[in-house]
Amino acid sequence: MTKIQLTPMLDIDEIKQILAEVPDPEVPVLTLDDLGIIRDVSIDDKAGTITVTLTPTYIGCPATAAIRKMVSDALTDAGYPEPLLKEQLIPAWSTDWITPEAIVKLETYGIAPPGTGDDNEPRRCPNCGSLEYQLVSQFGATACKSLYKCLECKEPFEYFKCH
Repeated sequence: MTKIQLTPMLDIDEIKQILAEVPDPEVPVLTLDDLGIIRDVSIDDKAGTITVTLTPTYIGCPATAAIRKMVSDALTDAGYPEPLLKEQLIPAWSTDWITPEAIVKLETYGIAPPGTGDDNEPRRCPNCGSLEYQLVSQFGATACKSLYKCLECKEPFEYFKCH
């Protein structure tokens, strides 16, 4: 007797919900969806395939491989077929794609969210709210963050750089 393998019904809303829960590997308080890294999700019911389009925060981001694996694992763990993963580099990722909820999550987590001006400076210390701080290093734990020190509470903090 030949066993027939059925392709699971692909539910775009459920797939998007699963992907909305995938954490960022470098800032786990945020999801890939919070950061705007997941650019598109499409399904081909006839072929039984899922395509997920991702835009890394910058070209050469070392977390890209981890992000791809986490997206693939999230869908396969939920019973969906392994997705086709595409990278979209144009337009380049921008901090403008970070959701307003993610801005609050960053600050609550102790990372200063991206600023709004051309100066690419934090708005305030995420620990105490002080406007007095100094740059310690242009690069923090990851290339997309800078390291600052608050001159009031004396605590170091990272700043998620604008780009």
